[in-house]
Amino acid sequence: MLLLNQLPEHRTSLDPVDADTLGIPLARQVERFLKYREDHQETPLHSLPSVATEFKLGAVYIKDEGLRLGLGSFKALGGSYAVIRLVLEEAARQFGRHVDVVELQTLAVRAVAQGLTVCCATDGNHGRSVAMGAQLVGAKCVIFVHSGVSEGRIAAIAHYGAEMARVDGNYDDSVHEAARVAEQQGWVTVSDTSWPGYERIPGFVMQGYTALLSEALRQMPEPPTHVFIQAGVGGIAATVAGHLSLVLGEGRPFVTVVDPSKAACLFESARAGRAVKVDRGEPTVMAMLECYEPSLVAWRILSRTADAFMTVEDEEAIEAMKRLASPGSGDPAIISGESGGVGLAALRKVAANKELRERIGLGAESRIFLINTEGATDAELYEKIIGATPEEVSSRNEA
Repeated sequence: MLLLNQLPEHRTSLDPVDADTLGIPLARQVERFLKYREDHQETPLHSLPSVATEFKLGAVYIKDEGLRLGLGSFKALGGSYAVIRLVLEEAARQFGRHVDVVELQTLAVRAVAQGLTVCCATDGNHGRSVAMGAQLVGAKCVIFVHSGVSEGRIAAIAHYGAEMARVDGNYDDSVHEAARVAEQQGWVTVSDTSWPGYERIPGFVMQGYTALLSEALRQMPEPPTHVFIQAGVGGIAATVAGHLSLVLGEGRPFVTVVDPSKAACLFESARAGRAVKVDRGEPTVMAMLECYEPSLVAWRILSRTADAFMTVEDEEAIEAMKRLASPGSGDPAIISGESGGVGLAALRKVAANKELRERIGLGAESRIFLINTEGATDAELYEKIIGATPEEVSSRNEA
């Protein structure tokens, strides 16, 4: 299903707060902060000429965030950046002066961090990022996980020294529980979703994601004409659509936001004309996108800057994973988790349908931008789906 954005606010200016959050000056700050991370390297942008030829497109590019900061997901950029921002702000408050990132590892700033406890709810990747950031600065960290989070993902979060708290129910239940306990204990909630009265910190998280876009725009020979971007609560989708609208203006690409059909909170919000919560049904294989209520900040941005909303099925996401792992001639093998290849799944669905192509203006000159949002963050599940280990898939490029 594909729905064009017919909302009255479509293509109107961003709210000034959102424009500041996602604008060029703070995007440059994010990249500056990253230079102080020992494990930072720009992630690659791959061309997929075989996909482009198959679907009669000008070019297809995919940014591989499966290699980001050793965490295996674009979310390494968001939660950890937010934690660093919060520690520097608290240090500035206590010291009565501006505190720069160059001071992050000083004894004085680390003493401030040690007095903080940060927490969040997660499906896996965001929690790892927050835990990574807390470990980096020396803060305490508690991560809330719901019953659907795999043992492999829980272990990956605990690896960074976080205390794990288990919650019955789904992701949204864990979000509410994390916020409740944080308020009770005086902890700082570092969530990637927002709700009434809680927007600033999710804005920091989204701000962190702009780094991958700054890199991609430098790596592409020309800006894209179309973007297919997956969404859970909407943070990465809003960052992509909002930042590109600010950087490229009238030359910005046509942005299609993609939901799992079993957790289509943004698609249904677009259909309703307002942010809505959808009922929980069967779980989706796209675990990182299994969210039933959009972030209010993300929705505010997407209602203005997204051009279409669509859904994909579980089997389509799995086929995209397999296509990336066993590509056509000339394309690299890419390790993509269950949620990572959803943009490609959406592109394949639209490109194979004449009516949908025409509806979004997809043609022989179109340049497509996709993001592989995660690698094999659960290696055991990845092998079960693909029939090969991540190492075996990676070795196909060497061969």
